[in-house]
Amino acid sequence: QVQLVESGGGLVQAGGSLRLSCVASGRPFRTNFMGWYRQVQGKERELVALIGSGGIRRYGDAVKGRFTISRDLAKNSVYLQMNSLEPEDTAVYYCREWYGQSETWGQGIQVTVSS
Repeated sequence: QVQLVESGGGLVQAGGSLRLSCVASGRPFRTNFMGWYRQVQGKERELVALIGSGGIRRYGDAVKGRFTISRDLAKNSVYLQMNSLEPEDTAVYYCREWYGQSETWGQGIQVTVSS
C-alpha cells in the first residue's frame, strides 16, 4: 500500500513562491503518474499539474507559466514549484499517485496567499 506525505505549504504574500514536496512510500511503481490537485471549500477538486515517470507533464490552465512540477524517481518524490502566487491559488493541495486502477491521495496541505 502506498502512503503519501506532503510538505511545504503555508502562508505567503501575493507574488511570492512556495515549493511543495510529496514523498511516496510503501509500494510506489516507477512507471506511475504523480500529480498535484487543489480544492477550495465548496468547489470541486481540480488538477494543478501531473507528471509521468517518462517525463510527460500537464498543467491546469490557471497555473500554466507559473507553476512547475518535477519528480525524483530515486526518491519516489514529486515537487511543485509555485511562483507568482495569487490569492486565487489559496486552497488545500493534494498529492496523488496512480498506476492503472490503483490510486492514492495524500492528506492535503494548506496553501494560503494573502493579498
